[in-house]
Amino acid sequence: MSSQDYDCIVIGAGVQGSFTAYNLAKNNKNTLLLEQFVLPHSRGSSHGQTRIIRKAYDEDYYTHMMEECYQLWTQLEKEANVKLYRRTGLLVMGPEKGDYQVFKSTLERNKVPIVILPREEFSQHIPHVNLSQGNAALVDTTAGVLYADRTLKTVQGQFQKLGGMIKDGQKVIDITPGSVVTVTTVSGMYRAKHLVITAGPWANTLLSHTGLQLPLQVIKINVCYWREKVPGSYNIQHRFPCFIQLESEEAKHHIYGLPSNEYPGLMKLCYHTGPETDPDERDRQTDRGDIDILQRYITRCFPGLVPIPAVVESCMYTVTPDNHFVLDHHPTHSNIVIGAGFSGHGFKFGPIIGKLLCELSQGEVPSYDLSPFRIRRFQAHSKSAL
Repeated sequence: MSSQDYDCIVIGAGVQGSFTAYNLAKNNKNTLLLEQFVLPHSRGSSHGQTRIIRKAYDEDYYTHMMEECYQLWTQLEKEANVKLYRRTGLLVMGPEKGDYQVFKSTLERNKVPIVILPREEFSQHIPHVNLSQGNAALVDTTAGVLYADRTLKTVQGQFQKLGGMIKDGQKVIDITPGSVVTVTTVSGMYRAKHLVITAGPWANTLLSHTGLQLPLQVIKINVCYWREKVPGSYNIQHRFPCFIQLESEEAKHHIYGLPSNEYPGLMKLCYHTGPETDPDERDRQTDRGDIDILQRYITRCFPGLVPIPAVVESCMYTVTPDNHFVLDHHPTHSNIVIGAGFSGHGFKFGPIIGKLLCELSQGEVPSYDLSPFRIRRFQAHSKSAL
């Protein structure tokens, strides 16, 4: 079994791991990016054609981070000469007295360009959508669509151009902490002064080798596509925006959607939660309760869609108790850094998370206050074997 030495090893080549490895390589670190599956794959949380990018959030710190994040997305597009983002706007709908007001306040406080849509004018601006009784609506005009699969290919390609090494099909079977960390895979042994773990749904499996377990729950998301009754009704070409329904009659959790674009005549519309699953047995989880919720919502609010999903794909979220990320050093081994628990809203932050995890692994002062993302907030939950 061969053994090789690196400045840093990153485990997990999803969006966060790929951007971390890219940032390390930009900082002239000899970096190895390990991935358990053969790339590209659709087993984790970063695959698929599209994600939403937005500044609309209920916390100021996410909106602040997205300011720089948009610049970093643009920078990568220029560097690689690839289009990764398309501006569509994000329609935010919700009960006037609920989360909607919090989102609106955050956007206004941070001077994000928005358009308020009065109820009496709503259908002129947004055809084929019924605004629920008691709901208000606005558009975050900076928002849009990110091309996910294209992003992964691009950032991994840029990492390799900078001299970075990707080894896929390399499932990690052991991690031995120390001043030099040893990572053992099914076919090799690798050593590095620093390790970053960005393993998505498999984070706790890997952390168990280091004596740490985080309160992470893995859930399966049914990614549903619904047919337009009249082709083009919700099309990206007709300037239909992405949307988020913050609360609804049908559900407590968000419902979100992207304009028809990926599959001709089909609109992506999903429920922002799902049943718990084992990441290695994902496809055995056949619960379709979320699809029932979406069918009722579509029938009521999106009359231009056939309320039977035409395509159902799978994705996984790794969720923390407070739905905020984990970006921190291992509590015992300071040369191990953890990026986990992105809770189904982390993709858009990829460039900034890559930068932050790179900073943490190099012992630099992080560019943002990471107190909302520290492990110590889970002290009541944390099951440490140390």
